[in-house]
Amino acid sequence: MSSMPTEADVVVVGGGTAGIVAAKTAAGFGVRVVLIERERPGGDCLWTGCVPSKALLAAASTAATIRDARSFGIDAGEPRVDFPRVMAHVSRAIAEIAPIDSPEALTGAGVTVVAGDAVFTGPGTVAVGSGSLHFGQAIITTGASPSIPPISGLDTTDYLTSETLWSLTSLPERLLIIGAGTVGCEMAQAFARLGSDVTLVGRAETILPREDASASAVLSAALTDEGVHILTSTTVTRIDDGEALTDTGLTCTFDQVLVATGRTPRTVALGLESAGVSLEERGYVVVDDHLRTTNPRIWAAGDLTGHPQFTHVAGMHGSLAASNAVLGVLRKIDKTGTPRVTFTDPEIASAGIDVRTAKRIPGLRLQTLGHEDVDRAVTEGKTTGFTTLVLDGKHRIVGASVVGPRAGETIGELILAVRQGLRTRDLAGATHPYPTYNDGPWNAAVGDVRSQLSTPVVSRALHTLAKARGRWIVRRERGSRQ
Repeated sequence: MSSMPTEADVVVVGGGTAGIVAAKTAAGFGVRVVLIERERPGGDCLWTGCVPSKALLAAASTAATIRDARSFGIDAGEPRVDFPRVMAHVSRAIAEIAPIDSPEALTGAGVTVVAGDAVFTGPGTVAVGSGSLHFGQAIITTGASPSIPPISGLDTTDYLTSETLWSLTSLPERLLIIGAGTVGCEMAQAFARLGSDVTLVGRAETILPREDASASAVLSAALTDEGVHILTSTTVTRIDDGEALTDTGLTCTFDQVLVATGRTPRTVALGLESAGVSLEERGYVVVDDHLRTTNPRIWAAGDLTGHPQFTHVAGMHGSLAASNAVLGVLRKIDKTGTPRVTFTDPEIASAGIDVRTAKRIPGLRLQTLGHEDVDRAVTEGKTTGFTTLVLDGKHRIVGASVVGPRAGETIGELILAVRQGLRTRDLAGATHPYPTYNDGPWNAAVGDVRSQLSTPVVSRALHTLAKARGRWIVRRERGSRQ
């Protein structure tokens, strides 16, 4: 990393996904860019989030595949899990991707990388240690950290979070997971498949409370089948010596406890008040639709803004903030519905207006296709999922939900359909390769088009047209014989 310069056109505070994208974007416009990072570039996604979690899920999926081989006529026996080697696989995945986000890569892109804690000392100045830097524009991208609930006894327990989980060297025999959102559900399945006895506790009535109950039910059944003990509408109230007491009177014993109850913005000790940057009551930076803060020279992107906390959102917003700051184009953030994926088995993916929200909006309609009608799902024995399209009165696709294998990939064309205002006839009219899981959205669209053609008015018109066409053919043939 470099020494602290005294001036920069753009200073980026935080070297996670949003910060890296913002810094590279700004540098690409030819301005002087400084990125300040307190630890190591790459952020949560690389070191403690997306990359390690998906590597762990891949290992766990392999164990599950071996167990399930018998259903395909293959006897493989119970897999033997060597947990240190599993974690070595996780580390290798991180190491292979890390160079992309390294200080060297940023320097090569024209970014000056400075190590240390950044503190704003005024509307146009930031300090790192004893050094001070004057900037023309600043972009804050310090992200968020795991939220810790006020549970009695938790502070004296050596609990895990999504940040510290990756230091485990042995597989927990009994794992308690507090929080049944995306992180909790993914890790519950991963550790259960690797051999832990997992208890998953959530306060809401269903797991994954942001998703529609139909999607949550499919995943809940899958987790239960794999041995996960699920407690919903339940709150852990006290922890003491390997036992957790809940508000329902149940006691859960554990060897390790993972806290997965959301994330808190990293906005403390940044000197934002000195910079004229306002925070809302939960600590998130207040930004407008252009990602500008209450200081017109300072912008913000990523998890600290209160927008959906996903890597893909952080990257898009980092680019947008940098473009707006450097070029003054004032592009607005896209609010058409942020795509999200829970990478469990089955995967759950949503885009646009999700099913849960659509049910509350008059004029919207759901078109659902069960995956027992998707031939690829039949061949793989994975038919418990479904595809749902959210349609408006003009049969435009305004949202979608997919539950099943590869849902994260399947949702891609539906994101484009929502963004471009495509109708079901547009999707149905595009030839799709067969057999794939994308047959789910395609067949759902075909089903909607067929329902339009079967209405009384359209049906009579088509019947009349077909009869007229038939009579015309007969007359033409008779005329050709004369």
